[in-house]
Amino acid sequence: MKQMQGLDAAFVAFEQPNAPIHIGSIAIYDPSTAPGGFVRFKDILSFIRGRLYLAKSLRQRMVKVPFNIDYPYWIEDPNFDLEYHVRHAALPKPGDWRQLCILTARTFARPLDLTRPPWELLVVEGLDNVHGAPKGSYAILSKVHHAAIDGVSGVDLMKALHTATPEVDPIRQPDPWKPERMPSQLGMFARGYVRGFTNPLRQAQVAVQSLPGAVHVVKGAIKGDFDLASTLKTPRTRFNGKVSAHRVVDGKSFALADVKDMRALADGATVNDVMLSIVGGAMRAYLNEKGELPEETLAAMAPISVRAENEKNMMGNQVSAMRAPLGTHMDGAAERLAYVRDETQKSKAMTNALGARQMAEMSKLSPALYMGLGARLYSQFGLANRIRPMFNTVVTNVPGPPSPIFSTGARLVNIYGNLCLLDGVGLGHVVQSYTDKITVTATACRDAMPDPARYAECLQESFDAHLVALGRAAAPTRPATKPRVRNAVARNGGVGGTHATM
Repeated sequence: MKQMQGLDAAFVAFEQPNAPIHIGSIAIYDPSTAPGGFVRFKDILSFIRGRLYLAKSLRQRMVKVPFNIDYPYWIEDPNFDLEYHVRHAALPKPGDWRQLCILTARTFARPLDLTRPPWELLVVEGLDNVHGAPKGSYAILSKVHHAAIDGVSGVDLMKALHTATPEVDPIRQPDPWKPERMPSQLGMFARGYVRGFTNPLRQAQVAVQSLPGAVHVVKGAIKGDFDLASTLKTPRTRFNGKVSAHRVVDGKSFALADVKDMRALADGATVNDVMLSIVGGAMRAYLNEKGELPEETLAAMAPISVRAENEKNMMGNQVSAMRAPLGTHMDGAAERLAYVRDETQKSKAMTNALGARQMAEMSKLSPALYMGLGARLYSQFGLANRIRPMFNTVVTNVPGPPSPIFSTGARLVNIYGNLCLLDGVGLGHVVQSYTDKITVTATACRDAMPDPARYAECLQESFDAHLVALGRAAAPTRPATKPRVRNAVARNGGVGGTHATM
């Protein structure tokens, strides 16, 4: 039995009926590389069963402390049943990308059962008309609670369920796993009661350790190195109100080599900067078409992994974050990328000054009772509709394997990530690299984005605009429209006038 850390427990506390806190992916496989050239559902079950010992989180369930006075615990589930977690379905005709996205969105909108290990896999057949998927391909839709993994440990989990070659060798290593008894409710309550007295001491210790970084940031703000005021000027969009329980999903796949070449548009730019600029261009175009483009730049929250080498196989989250302005007030791709590069360098400098690891440590000390209560009140009172956001979307970058990998002998063709949403964050992006490709996938509240295919087109058009800036491709066929700066009240609480700040 092991107790959750603060950030992991926060993800449990933040879960609401309209906002389940799980992340996942759409992984597309070509079974022609498997022994015999095909893969059966029972083969997938057998393959996963033989590799459970490589992925510790797959057989652990959470147990909550009475009255939520302390962080939940992880235990080895005494009732673990693999066939509950791995399921089977088929796409309706025509079996195309749109149908796969619809199924993904519906699956992703449903909360996980938190009385079991919080993950599910849905094996989906019938992908014959999905562009880029070889005939006979199947997909695996994954859902894992964010309390169990972050982006980096999610990659480790992916490695545990894949092999470097198509050969499926029988597992010869004994499985050391042992189930645990359910812990005593009284015992957990007693430990939580004691921790309630000792937690302030730990908070004070971390606060003292964080003081030099805070002083550095204040000095930087006084000298103009760090622009703290911009955080209070983030405009509201349709994506920054209370979210519904319904989701939409869509995404695009690009050549990684093209994205790397785009770095030349702004000296010193990174692949992450390029993808932020592409997202900025897409959000600009989408909101402009709705007549809701703010004059100020939108901003993204970009998670930063602080997972140490010796923490690679540990469950939970080791992350901090930085704020990344997206340059949505700029039309030119090269101009926007240069702006994003400059702003991300400033954000990284401020995060380094505070100490990304120290910021992550501070998150571990939030009182469990107040986290859950605060999350419920924030949702029930619709505060996301009234408070000015600190950022408009999330863009997380997950580096995948540079070489092909296989599951049950089937080659992974491509992978698209899915992100959880919260009240105030109705649009999230996962950037995922794999071999020579890089994908960007949008997960959104259906009320805020009723036309996800159009947003995917905006992503493609933004990518194309960066290619045009390199002189490599024809201009996008869809004509550009003059920006229509909004001047009316937008959905989800309105814009303009006075806003409270967080």
